[in-house]
Amino acid sequence: MLRIFKPEVFQGSLNRKAYFEGWYFKHVSKDLKQVYAFIPGISINGKDKHAFIQIINGITGKTNYISYPIDSFKWTKDKFSVQIGQSSFSEYGIDLNIDDPAISIQGKLSYSGNIPYPQKMLAPGIMGWYSFVPFMECYHGVVSVDHAIQGILSIDGQSINFSDGNGYIEKDWGRSFPECWVWLQTNSFSDQRSSVFVSVAKIPWLGRFFIGFIAFLYVNDRFYTFSTYNSSKLEVLKRDGNQIEIQLTGPQGTLKVLTIISNAGDLVAPVMGNMNRMIKESIDSKVTYELIDKNNKGIAKGKSDRAGLEVIEKIFEYF
Repeated sequence: MLRIFKPEVFQGSLNRKAYFEGWYFKHVSKDLKQVYAFIPGISINGKDKHAFIQIINGITGKTNYISYPIDSFKWTKDKFSVQIGQSSFSEYGIDLNIDDPAISIQGKLSYSGNIPYPQKMLAPGIMGWYSFVPFMECYHGVVSVDHAIQGILSIDGQSINFSDGNGYIEKDWGRSFPECWVWLQTNSFSDQRSSVFVSVAKIPWLGRFFIGFIAFLYVNDRFYTFSTYNSSKLEVLKRDGNQIEIQLTGPQGTLKVLTIISNAGDLVAPVMGNMNRMIKESIDSKVTYELIDKNNKGIAKGKSDRAGLEVIEKIFEYF
C-alpha cells in the first residue's frame, strides 16, 4: 500500500527523532448546543516520546491534554484505525474511555454518510502535488468533510447526545506546525449539507518561504477547490477587530469568507515533534461564505455559528 494515497492512515514511525502526527475529530450536536473536538496523536522528540488525546469544549473554550505512554499507541497499517490507551478512533467512529483527574469521558459515537475529499493521481489529497514533496515541514489531510453522528458521550457525568449531529475529520503530520497561519473550518449549516475549509500559512521552501493556501467548499454535491497548486489567488486576507475577511479566486470562481472570532481555548501544537507550543482555537466562531462564478453570478452562500478557527497574527504581516 502506498500510504501517500491514504493520508488518513498513520504515516509515520515511532523511531523518528522529531515527529508528530495527529487527527482532528470535530462533533456538533443537532441543536448546535454541544461542540467537542478530540485530537489523538503522538509526539516524538529527543526529550520526550508520548501519545496524547487533546479535548476541546467548543462552547466553553476549556481544553485538556491527556498524555499516555508511547507504547499505548496502536495502529492498523492498511486502514485508518488508531488506539490510544482504552480509546479508539477511525473514520467510522470513536470509542472513548478516558479516566483522568482533569476529565472523565466514556461512550461511543458512530459515523455514517462520510464524504471523503476527492483524490487524483497527481493530487492524493488536499495538498495536491505538494503531497509528494519529501521535505515539507507539515503535511495536511482531510479525511471526511462531513458525516452524520449517532451516539451519546458521558463527560464528567453529564450525558451529551450527539445523535443526528454532524462531524468532520482532518489530520496533520510532520516536524512542526508553520510559524504562522489562519485555519478555519465548518460544516454546521442548518439549511444545507455544506463544508468550508480554508488554511493560509507561511511555508518554508528551500531556505526561503512562501505564503501558501489550501481551501475547498463542498456544496450541492460538488467540490470547489482553491489552492496554491491549482493557480488560484489569495486576493484578500485581513483582520479588522474580531473579523477576518478572506477572498480566493480560482478556476471555478470566487470564494468570499467572513469570520467573526468567538471563544477560544488553549491548544498545544508541535515544534520539531515536541508538543510545547501554546496556540488558541475556537470551535464556535461564526462564518458566512459566498461563492460566485466568473460572471459575478451567485452559486451558493451559507452561514454557520459553529466554525473552528485558529489565528496566528503574524500571518497578516505578509499580505
